[in-house]
Amino acid sequence: MDNYIKILTDSSIVINRIAYLLKENNIVTNIVDNVESARLAGFGSPINNVELYVLKSDFKKAEQVIKEFKAREL
Repeated sequence: MDNYIKILTDSSIVINRIAYLLKENNIVTNIVDNVESARLAGFGSPINNVELYVLKSDFKKAEQVIKEFKAREL
């Protein structure tokens, strides 16, 4: 994970949608679902505790994709 940087923490629905958009723009992502991990371990976690990571080299490009996504959604 040294080559990755966390770009967003949100719900699974939002993270998966943005990950799809990033993939369409040839940006590699990694999703860490702390909600599912907590569930499997037998304890709870806030529903918006899913993290989205991108390669450090794609950070600026990913930021632009997320900015455009948020502008459309508001």
